[in-house]
Amino acid sequence: MFDLVVKSGYVIDGTGNPWFKADIGIKQDKIVKIGYIESVNAKKIIDASGLMVSPGFIDIHSHSDFVLLVNPRAESKVRQGVTTEVIGNCGFSAAPLMGAAIDMAKEISQQYELEIDWSSFKEFFNRLKKQGVAINIATLVGHGTVRAAAMGFSDRPPTPKEMEMMKVLVDQAMQDGVFGLSSGLFYTPGSYAQTEEIVELSRVVAKYGGIYSSHIRNEGDYLIDAEKEAIEIGSRASVSVQISHHKACGQSNWGKVKETLMMIDKARSEGIDVMCDIYPYIASSTGLDALLPPWAHEGSHEKLLEKLKDPKTRELLKKDMQEGLSNWESMAKQSSWDKFVIARCKKHEDFEGKNLLEISKSRNIDPSDLVFDLLAEEEDHISIIAFEINEDDMHLVLSHPTSMIGSDGYALATYGMLSESKPHPRSYGTFPRVIGKYVREKKLLTIQDAIRKMTSLPAQRLGLKNRGILREGCYADIVIFDKKKIIDKATFDNPHQYPDGIEYVLVNGQITLEKGKHRGTLAGKVLCHTTN
Repeated sequence: MFDLVVKSGYVIDGTGNPWFKADIGIKQDKIVKIGYIESVNAKKIIDASGLMVSPGFIDIHSHSDFVLLVNPRAESKVRQGVTTEVIGNCGFSAAPLMGAAIDMAKEISQQYELEIDWSSFKEFFNRLKKQGVAINIATLVGHGTVRAAAMGFSDRPPTPKEMEMMKVLVDQAMQDGVFGLSSGLFYTPGSYAQTEEIVELSRVVAKYGGIYSSHIRNEGDYLIDAEKEAIEIGSRASVSVQISHHKACGQSNWGKVKETLMMIDKARSEGIDVMCDIYPYIASSTGLDALLPPWAHEGSHEKLLEKLKDPKTRELLKKDMQEGLSNWESMAKQSSWDKFVIARCKKHEDFEGKNLLEISKSRNIDPSDLVFDLLAEEEDHISIIAFEINEDDMHLVLSHPTSMIGSDGYALATYGMLSESKPHPRSYGTFPRVIGKYVREKKLLTIQDAIRKMTSLPAQRLGLKNRGILREGCYADIVIFDKKKIIDKATFDNPHQYPDGIEYVLVNGQITLEKGKHRGTLAGKVLCHTTN
């Protein structure tokens, strides 16, 4: 007797093979049979007639580290068909917390009214397990968090003692079960690190078979150099490299992804394991403070706010934002001010959805001064959406055989604290958008290849065992959708909208989404690299 049978669906098993018609029998959290199953042998039956049945989607690049503690139902991810997400990206993770890393975590937690009661990954994982979570969670350890823990926000190489401390922290994180190291070399304090520092830490990760995932040092004018650095790190550390949200930012850089994708192919031909992920949108999202040069962030959060209020410092900031620095190009130089739209601005909610140019005109000030004023007034708690990506470039990356799908978003909801502001729609629509727009409408991908990029490919990348594929003996993470109806509804003007076409989502054999409605099931697991 099966606990659950998914009956008569078009099965896309995640490998890239064409669909086939079959029933799927589940006992507890595992798939135990794929084939024909008599209805009398099931305690519960899901009629999947006319629907596609695939492995649950794996979001290879997410930032839900703290929001999962706010709302464990992971609404906007479950309703996309996501059953596993990877957190701890872009150099920032929920642990290890010590030194300046505690201050970083508190800055975030205070926005969500959360109590920080952990310091290690083991303690963070126990917090998640105690609370429960709707989807499976895998995490990376953030280089920026580790660096802040060891040496704060200092723009210098680490001392031998500090370097050893960072290695110990990464080693302990790997022992606790993280899947690798992430870096945010565009952001401080990660941007203060030299290549050698990342190589040394990546070698620690490589000993455990983990990956190195990087928001590379530059995605604009210095994109080629930044990708060369990522490949060099992979080569020198003998570690698998994942280039995060691969793109070329700013119109003057459009077309460069042709070269960067060739660089990936060349590296792979030379035995260097490099791959990438992408979200299917032409806009990115980050903090407004990302427009500031790296030196502005040196020291503490309080020191940054002091700099923003000093007239002489503001002039220096403005000069660097307009002209750039060696190996750092201001986003404001790459794109015009009207390309930056306010996403979150709690003290000025009326600014949300408006671009920096129109707001600066309404205040009758220079856009650079507006940036400084808003960062000071909002105490640096402000985010933007930047329209800086070319659609054709995005198509090239999306269709490349080494790319997989990552939202770069959060597990949000249409209610409560997580429904505030105007976040990037990728948090609600990434996976249905790939299938609805780029498979069904534009025919850029086949359905089986799109599913592979969302399931078995990221599972393989992470070293996840028995997930990402529909096969007997695998965990029953399953999404059932209507290929004719599946589509994202979230927009930049109205982002808090769930997609259409996702009928059922099963996480570890438990029905979490049923006929489009979240059941509140918290069947997710904290996955550990050493035991998953």
